[in-house]
Amino acid sequence: MHPSVSDLCEVHRLLLVSCSNRYRKNPSCAPELCCPRAPRARPLAAAHRNGARLRSHSVAADNTINMAENETLEYITEHERILQEIESTDTACVGPTLRSVYDDQPNAHKRFMEKLDARIRNHDREIEKMCNFHHQGFVDAITELLKVRADAEKLMGQVTDTNRRLQDAGKEVTSQTEEVIRCRVQQRNMVTTVEKLQLCMPVLEMYSKLKEQLESKRYYAALKTMEQLENIYIPRVGQYRFCQIMAENLPKLREEIKEISMSDLKDFLESIRKHSDKIGETAMKQAQQHRTFNSALQKQASACFAKPLYALNGRTVIRPGVPGSEERADEEEDTDEEVLTAPDLVDFSPVYRCLHIYSVLGDRETFENYYRKQRKKQARLVLQPQSNMHETVEGYTKYFNQIVGFFVVEDHILHATQGLVSRAFTDELWNMALSKIIAVLRTHSSYCSDPDLVLELKNLIVIFADTLQGYGFPVNRLFDLLFEIRDQYNETLLKKWTLVFRDIFEQDNYSPIPVENEEEYKSVVCRFPFQDAEFEKQPFPKKLPMSQSVPQIYTQVKEFIYASLKFSESLHRSSTEIDDMLRKSTNLLLTRTLSSGLQSLIRKPHIGLTELVQIIINTTHLEQACKYLEDFITNITNVSPETVHTTRLYGLSTFKDARHSAEGEIYTKLNQKIDEFIQLADYEWSMAESDGRASGYLMDLINFLRSTFQVFTHLPGKVAQTACMSACKHLSTSMMQMLLDSELKQISMGAIQQFNLDVIQCELFASSEPVPGFQGDTLQLAFIDLRQKP
Repeated sequence: MHPSVSDLCEVHRLLLVSCSNRYRKNPSCAPELCCPRAPRARPLAAAHRNGARLRSHSVAADNTINMAENETLEYITEHERILQEIESTDTACVGPTLRSVYDDQPNAHKRFMEKLDARIRNHDREIEKMCNFHHQGFVDAITELLKVRADAEKLMGQVTDTNRRLQDAGKEVTSQTEEVIRCRVQQRNMVTTVEKLQLCMPVLEMYSKLKEQLESKRYYAALKTMEQLENIYIPRVGQYRFCQIMAENLPKLREEIKEISMSDLKDFLESIRKHSDKIGETAMKQAQQHRTFNSALQKQASACFAKPLYALNGRTVIRPGVPGSEERADEEEDTDEEVLTAPDLVDFSPVYRCLHIYSVLGDRETFENYYRKQRKKQARLVLQPQSNMHETVEGYTKYFNQIVGFFVVEDHILHATQGLVSRAFTDELWNMALSKIIAVLRTHSSYCSDPDLVLELKNLIVIFADTLQGYGFPVNRLFDLLFEIRDQYNETLLKKWTLVFRDIFEQDNYSPIPVENEEEYKSVVCRFPFQDAEFEKQPFPKKLPMSQSVPQIYTQVKEFIYASLKFSESLHRSSTEIDDMLRKSTNLLLTRTLSSGLQSLIRKPHIGLTELVQIIINTTHLEQACKYLEDFITNITNVSPETVHTTRLYGLSTFKDARHSAEGEIYTKLNQKIDEFIQLADYEWSMAESDGRASGYLMDLINFLRSTFQVFTHLPGKVAQTACMSACKHLSTSMMQMLLDSELKQISMGAIQQFNLDVIQCELFASSEPVPGFQGDTLQLAFIDLRQKP
């Protein structure tokens, strides 16, 4: 059943009343009719305005009549204005308009509500009229619509049936279409996958290449591959997860490469310490070969200008510049060996690889600091010698080999790398090492008592210095140290030759050297420069005036000079300096060692007068041979003897002092022997008559003196004369003391006659010239005091 117009009007009126009632209950809140926020108030207000326009005249008339009955004209006009304002506006100004109702007199809002109800009823009537006016058309439209319903239902059935048949017919097509769509999607996905795989394949290939490089320890190439991955390949496919994983893994691989390369460097540093000995040995050997080769060239160039040679016990002593067969043989043996270098003995690739890796990673400074710090530590370890290094030459050799090996490696690193080590760093290491080396050598060489070991040490130091000098390291301080060691070497030589001279003195028989033939004579003369024309005219067999110790001492002095020359060679000093050093060391040998040995020999108790006489003769010949020693030094150093600063040998004074000591010892021992004979005197001072012959002790004493003075024939004349005069005076004094003895109370005439016979024998001995050279009765005057009468 369709609603009538009156029903619709009633519903509309009830809605208005309901809104009015809500407004009365809550005046602070505007009703839905007036609130602009309520969307349904607008159509109601519009309907009111439309109704107001349709029924404005009738409603105004009704309102005028009703308002005239309840209120005055003033209030009616005000309420009308408010209602019109409410009906005509849909803005937010409705609230203030309604508020003005409450600002008037009390109960004004009740009258306003009544007015509002009246206005609503007017509108309801207008709505009802409008609905009544259109009701018939509405009913006709509904009737037409009901007629169409049956046709619509029939059409709906036909459409549904057609749709069903269409759906049944299209099921097969739909299924095939879905299969095609699915195949097309798969094909598109496959094409997309292939395209993405082609884009990702270079990344995967590069990463696989990176893994292979890491496994084969090609770390530098691996870093380059990482750089390409990061900068070129991964950015192309960076949206994929596996690329993100790769990108996150690359820094870890870099750190792993750094750790591996650093581990390889540590292994290299450990191995280089073990190989330093071999590297140094090879480098020093090469330096020695080079020095030997240069020396051979110099010797060949100056061989034709060599001076005559001197023979020392079957060994040829040459001055510098004459080639020797032993050195040439050594040179030939050395040149046959293969020349090795540091890279041949040690693999330096870990250093290069680690340096390149840290350079690529931008951390080169860290690597350089670590390498230099570790090498400084190793340098300090290398410079620490063994406690017993001074005992054998092998200890010094190993010490030098390790040091040379260390600096050869540093020199190779300096030239093979760019900036890993600098020249300033190597110079700093060398200066530190040089100070330590000098201190160590100065300390350990002081313990050496063997001159051969000191000489070997000197040769090692020279080769050591030449080797490092070849690598550009300054070695002047090492040669200055050699001069200190040279003084010590001379001291050890002097100690050695002290024993040599002692053995010579002990083994000598202190008798002239007998020569049976010309060969024996030449054998002695080739060892000692003895020249005497008168002696050469004498027939064989004959005796040389000196004893066997003279040529032995002369030979040993030349051996000492040769041994001292060995140390002076290769010190980069001039011939003049070497000559001066040889002369000074020879002077020490003569003035200290030989002189001390002679003085000790002279003072030994078992040395008799015959031995003392022979010692004086020996010293005389050794003194004469000093000029030959000077010539020997001049020849081996090639320095002219007329040089202003040439040092002279002090052998003359040395042998003179020894001879004077021997002469004094002769006088002393001769007097002691006389005293021994005097002690045998047994005079009977109360004897009645003399024996008619001289006392036995005196005759024995005179016979001793005669035989002794016969030995003095080889002594210089003054020595023999002085000894004879001294003996006669001592004998006279001793005999005078017997006469003047305080314990002697009386002397008989027979005792005086006996004593007179003894004095006569003494005078006869003096007059017989036991030693030639006395003038007149000079020797007899020694007994003149005994002839004085009491």
